[in-house]
Amino acid sequence: MKKNLFKILVTVLLIFALTACSNNGKQEESKTQDIEKETETGKSEGNSKENAASDKKEKIRVVLDWTPNTNHTGLYVAQEKGFFDAAGLEVEIMQPPEGSTTALVGAGGAEFGISFQDTVAPTFASDNPMPVTAVAAIIQHNTSGILSLKKSGIDTPSKMAGHTYATWDSPIELAIIKKIVEDDGGKFEDIKLIPNTVTDVVTALQTDIESIWVYRAWDGMAADVAGLDTNYLNFADYGIELDYYSPIIIGNNEYLQNNKETTKNFLDAVRQGYEYAIQNPKDAADILVAAVPELDPALITKSQEWLAGQYKAEVEQWGYIDPVRWDAFYAWLYENELIEKEIPAGTGFTNDFLTK
Repeated sequence: MKKNLFKILVTVLLIFALTACSNNGKQEESKTQDIEKETETGKSEGNSKENAASDKKEKIRVVLDWTPNTNHTGLYVAQEKGFFDAAGLEVEIMQPPEGSTTALVGAGGAEFGISFQDTVAPTFASDNPMPVTAVAAIIQHNTSGILSLKKSGIDTPSKMAGHTYATWDSPIELAIIKKIVEDDGGKFEDIKLIPNTVTDVVTALQTDIESIWVYRAWDGMAADVAGLDTNYLNFADYGIELDYYSPIIIGNNEYLQNNKETTKNFLDAVRQGYEYAIQNPKDAADILVAAVPELDPALITKSQEWLAGQYKAEVEQWGYIDPVRWDAFYAWLYENELIEKEIPAGTGFTNDFLTK
């Protein structure tokens, strides 16, 4: 009897113990589930806050003029280094359209774009000008000119006479060539013009083409990287009217009018990008190549090192446009009947959005 009673008591105790363990396990499991729910809720709230912060950023589109190159480095640096983010901006760098970058910006297809003072001249001289304004100069001076192999002997503009020149047959282009040649005592009509839109300067100079219009920072550097021995005639050295702005950042007029603070913030971030490139050309080159891997690292590095001294040159404020030089170029175009009507002084640009 005692033995049976003892067995019964043991059995009851075991059942009680198992029940308690089961309840404790359920409580622990419930606690774990509650913690997991809180964690997931926290993550969800965090993601919502991140998405909300992203939604609050001002969205800006900037369209390039050509395939990405060292003219554009400041944009890629501003994006990579977080200068746009810090300004509360979400910037999309767009590849150039088949048509005109100026037309796209004017139509509102992008808020900003890369263009050139000579490219926008015809629209400012028309009865219905495109609604765009230059808001910054990417490079302080015109760094385009004539490149030739040293063995051709074209070390002054007058010596282009008697030699071949690859032309894309633009009235402004040919007028500039004529000016520098004739001002130097040469005969423009003696230049052998070869219609050719050169895409590979290094190869072209080793054919029957003896001189080519290039941008020193790009094709000039490409020739140096290739080891070519060359002469270079810099247009800006042959008159203030040829020291025009190339390239420039243009903005859509309506956007500029309605978004003044955002425009200032955008240009200030871009300024930081170019000033970083000035101080850190090698790192800036690496940033551009990382963003556009198909670019040649050797060319980009050499170009970036050269441009470090050109983005601001002698001025203190990146992006500054000198009214005298801007107007001088347009006055020269009108005097030489290269545009339909006179462009009033001060037309087409502003320094009002720039910061130091």
